[in-house]
Amino acid sequence: MNYDLIIVLCYCVLIVGVGIWISRRNSAGERDANGYFLAGRGLAWWAIGSSIIASNISAEQFVGMSGSGFSIGLGIATYEWIAALGLLIVAKWFIPIFLKRGIVTMPQFLEERYDRRVKTVMAVFWLAVFVFVNLTSILYLGALTIQQVMGLPLLWGVVLLALMAGVYSIYGGLKAVAMTDVIQVVVLVVGGIVTTVLAVSALSDTGSVVDGFNQLCTRVPEKFHLILDRSNPGYMDLPGLSVIIGGLWVSNLYYWGCNQYIIQRALAAKSIGEAQKGMAFAAYIKLLVPLLVVIPGIAAAAMDAPLSKPDEAYPWLLANILPSGVRGLAFAALIAAIVSSLASMMNSISTIFTMDIYHSYIHRDASERQLVHIGRWASSIALFVAVVIAPMLTGLDQAFQYIQEFTGFVSPGALAIFLAGFFYPRATSRGALLAAVGSFVFSVLMKAGCPSLPWMDRMGIVFLLCCAVMVVTGSKSEAQCNACTYERSLFATSRWFNISAVIIMAILVGIYWLWW
Repeated sequence: MNYDLIIVLCYCVLIVGVGIWISRRNSAGERDANGYFLAGRGLAWWAIGSSIIASNISAEQFVGMSGSGFSIGLGIATYEWIAALGLLIVAKWFIPIFLKRGIVTMPQFLEERYDRRVKTVMAVFWLAVFVFVNLTSILYLGALTIQQVMGLPLLWGVVLLALMAGVYSIYGGLKAVAMTDVIQVVVLVVGGIVTTVLAVSALSDTGSVVDGFNQLCTRVPEKFHLILDRSNPGYMDLPGLSVIIGGLWVSNLYYWGCNQYIIQRALAAKSIGEAQKGMAFAAYIKLLVPLLVVIPGIAAAAMDAPLSKPDEAYPWLLANILPSGVRGLAFAALIAAIVSSLASMMNSISTIFTMDIYHSYIHRDASERQLVHIGRWASSIALFVAVVIAPMLTGLDQAFQYIQEFTGFVSPGALAIFLAGFFYPRATSRGALLAAVGSFVFSVLMKAGCPSLPWMDRMGIVFLLCCAVMVVTGSKSEAQCNACTYERSLFATSRWFNISAVIIMAILVGIYWLWW
């Protein structure tokens, strides 16, 4: 464990040191809100793609999705593989609209397209979800892993992770977050691959990865189905074809295309083409993610790991399968995933609060320096609240599924509002408000009235209901003067992007043909 501890400590010092160094070099971050919240709109494609992946992959994936892999199997990987296609769709159809309008936050788009009321409702919702669901769950799952591997009390793990992420992200803003994410995505991919290789190899008497994977498929063949039938215990979480043609697309497009936490990297791009290239790069990496987070969980199931709950699968592998030294690398990869996600979430919280709440309602004449100052305070307070709440999540069984279902209460309405704002000129602010409220109301009523309906199917139905609300309340006479209008050339993409899209779709077809 001494070697492991040294590796982890060196990594932590490296990330914090690089983050602080970038923060100090980025003098604009000290005085300019655009520099602090959007890195001066100067991010290159490789930084955008790396930061998107580093922000997305957190303890939710390493711990939560590995736990779902243990209990459900490869089917949970559909979140990652379908996400690759979702990234391409968002890059082609969403990003050009946002960048053309110079959007800083998602609530800002809603205000420009609808009105201030819509912006405020959604801003408050996002702040609540980011602080009380996402930020807290990332801290909890990360601390849980530290507890399982190193024996550190849960609360101490929560505090240490919070301090590590807060030191540079609060000070340096998006530039510091994005640049450190480049390092962290390399570490988490390399560390994740090493963990997977060793976990699979442990199933073979010869130590061969190929033999180990064959053993994996032989011991738990029921885990290798991407499309589950009703007899499968995991059907309620992954209801058959809904994962590729149904409700999963609601959470997919909402998460990648309307979520400040993710889309902020693309908003900080040098150009539309650079943003699209970065998202295509992220899509390539997304294809690898199940190998890093799902296969280890299935391997733990094949080993009959003695777990009290599925989310202990990945920590168990780190503690019992990996040798000293390698364990430190794998643990550093996990910390990279957690810290990068924490930093990104804090930056998004501070951006929405500062620009959409403070600047709009509290101090409209605030200087750039004041906005940066408030942004730092918003990050700090959000992190403190999450630290207090995170230890209360100990009763969760499968955290990844919990997060997905909770977010699914509102994501259908949010996606309907954005899509109508993009492509339905008759959409009104009244319809947007009704869809926002209706999304939650419809979801609660259907969960209570139809408890046997899988939540993913429920989310798809609620989305269609919210779209119907937007259409019914649409009015030509009340058509918004600020409705989105564009020329076809706005959605033109480069040859590199088009080739990447074809390659990614071909890989996805092959994957689903192999493990349908």
